[in-house]
Amino acid sequence: MKQKGERATIHKTYKLFIGGKFPRTESGRYLNICHPKSGQHIASYCQASRKDLRDSVVAARKAQPDWSAMSPYLRGQILYRIAEMLEGRSASVAAEISKGSGVSISTAKSEINNTIDRIVYYAGWADKYSQVFASTNSVSSSYFNFSNYEPTGVVAAICPDEPALLALATLMAPAILAGNSLIVLASEQSPLAAITLAEVIATSDVPGGVVNILSGNRAELAPHFANHMDINAIVDGSGDHQIASVLKKGSSTNLKRVTIRELRKEEWKGSKGRDPYFILDSAELKTLWHPVGT
Repeated sequence: MKQKGERATIHKTYKLFIGGKFPRTESGRYLNICHPKSGQHIASYCQASRKDLRDSVVAARKAQPDWSAMSPYLRGQILYRIAEMLEGRSASVAAEISKGSGVSISTAKSEINNTIDRIVYYAGWADKYSQVFASTNSVSSSYFNFSNYEPTGVVAAICPDEPALLALATLMAPAILAGNSLIVLASEQSPLAAITLAEVIATSDVPGGVVNILSGNRAELAPHFANHMDINAIVDGSGDHQIASVLKKGSSTNLKRVTIRELRKEEWKGSKGRDPYFILDSAELKTLWHPVGT
């Protein structure tokens, strides 16, 4: 009970991140987050709807051409800027992770440090992956034959419940460094870290619409991710076999690429979570034939 003259606690309502802005869900639905141990109400967050997903696809499609036209070096520098901004806000983000998931501050700080390192790691690949994975192919005729990777377009990613922030960064960085725009469905159990990361992205150099972050129910939104004709690829890191089945079945109607990334909680932190081949999950290999001497 509040004492006389004592202020009432103002609980934050976390919004969606679409097109560089923070709109409320058009459905008006909200979910509450309570402290895992005390059960005390901490905050509320938006439960995204199908309409919110459609709006995020429109924003992502609009942003993708200009983003992919940037030099790989510049995209890497922008990714590095996200890491810089996150490090500057690490204390507040650690508090968000701690209160939302019940882990200690030291554990939350460790996840943030791993997340910053992961973003920096992939930032370094932005202007190198094409040289490593592309090739000049030998052919028995008077042609040059080059194979190179290009962005797929609009990519969707579904996060696991844990580790909420590190997994989001691991799904996000490989997709956008290749020139794709991204729609992320945050952890269903621990969404606060993802939405706080959206605030970091909004104040960095990432153009609006390149990264869009939704929160809500995976089972409700997964079919719409799979069926949407303007989403070109999906990377599912949820670890939920039912969600994976829904995505595969739905995408069979439009032939979008679905990658299932099955990593245990501890594997997101180690070498399996730092695989540069993750970049190729949302990149298309294109081959060019060019006559010799012309």
